[in-house]
Amino acid sequence: MNTEPTIAVGILQFQSQIRGTIHGRVRFNNTVETSGIFHIICENGALSLSVESGKELLRSQFIECTSINNSPISFPSVIIGKQFHWEQTEPQTFHGSFRFIPDSPSTFAVINIIALEEYLESVVASEMNSTAPYEFLKAHAIISRSWLLSMLQKKTSRSSSPTTHSSPTVIRTKNMYIIERWYDREDHTLFDVCADDHCQRYHGITKDSTTSAAQAVRATKGIVLVHNNELCDTRFHKACGGRTDVYATAWDDICLPYLQSVPDSTENIPFLSSEHEAHRWISCQPHAFCNVQHEPLLQSLLPSFDQKTTHFYRWRVSYPRQQLEELIATKTSLEIGTLLDIVPLKRGPSGRLYQIKIIGTNATILVGKELEIRRLLSPTHLYSSAFIVDIERDASNIPRTITLRGGGWGHGVGLCQIGAAVMAERGHTAQSILEHYYKNTVLTQLY
Repeated sequence: MNTEPTIAVGILQFQSQIRGTIHGRVRFNNTVETSGIFHIICENGALSLSVESGKELLRSQFIECTSINNSPISFPSVIIGKQFHWEQTEPQTFHGSFRFIPDSPSTFAVINIIALEEYLESVVASEMNSTAPYEFLKAHAIISRSWLLSMLQKKTSRSSSPTTHSSPTVIRTKNMYIIERWYDREDHTLFDVCADDHCQRYHGITKDSTTSAAQAVRATKGIVLVHNNELCDTRFHKACGGRTDVYATAWDDICLPYLQSVPDSTENIPFLSSEHEAHRWISCQPHAFCNVQHEPLLQSLLPSFDQKTTHFYRWRVSYPRQQLEELIATKTSLEIGTLLDIVPLKRGPSGRLYQIKIIGTNATILVGKELEIRRLLSPTHLYSSAFIVDIERDASNIPRTITLRGGGWGHGVGLCQIGAAVMAERGHTAQSILEHYYKNTVLTQLY
């Protein structure tokens, strides 16, 4: 690759109608030029474009919007953190051009077409605060670029056959139900990547209020991480909780040599795959880069909506048994009867569970991988799947209260964002940060 690519980013999906504001002038379908407020409605399989007065400008199966003189467009209510505990809507503004494409008979998707490097300026400022240390922002620019280009490469080479995570979620065997599912970028078909945490955050130009993120992207333009001359799939997460995990705990059952478990510390931290080590580690507050409780430092690292999550290194959630039974029934459409136990079966080296057994009087369920576990045992998502289970039982040995005590925030694979930012704050360079989290990799100028 010798030139910077242009990418398609899904901003909104399944919209029956939207309102946008053009700050300048744009051209729709190369025929209609307008400015100000516009509306698009999906009616009878066609898209109708109108201006604020209600006058229809065009009706088409497909609408493309081309900016004149880089005029940005704003949308008043874009969902961020979808289905996570910080889900909310906010107004967002974007550069580039747009496509409006039906994604069902009655709804459509809003897709932003933008140059990769300009996209990255927003990503780095959306994932973390632009006031984070500059060397960390440079490291993040490199991994965000590497991850995206790796995904695009996979998209080009991937066959049309279904992948593991697209299989039916629930499988019935003789003695139990098996739920094993993982999620990845290839769930998207109309665009390259989404704009939210499912891929990587892209919140438009509204997040890039300082120049640090843009400078970090420009200083690393075209630079990626490679292993054996192949682009690295550089996953990252918010906080590992002490040790990072391996790729297979969250996604497909393959080993990526550069996504290995590393301690988030200069000290030795044991593998946490055994119940004994996981229990011992999660039950205390040991030193690690991402063990940050200093509020001003967190404010400088995290976007405002992430700052509301304060207990991420160690956390706790408790459920009355009946509430957890209802939650499991809602998430799985299975009636397990009275919940008797939650049994950890498989843990990765960070302590993250990627298979558990839920035992009820009517049914037993095997659940994996880490994200499916986090979704099943929470109205939204648990912070991570690195948890231990404490059960308070009555005189008949029936659970009264189930408490999950956990550590970390996110899937735990690859770079730990808070840990890496703390490393930079303590003087580590972008290169040394990347060498710490992604073993056996080298930096390469791709374009």
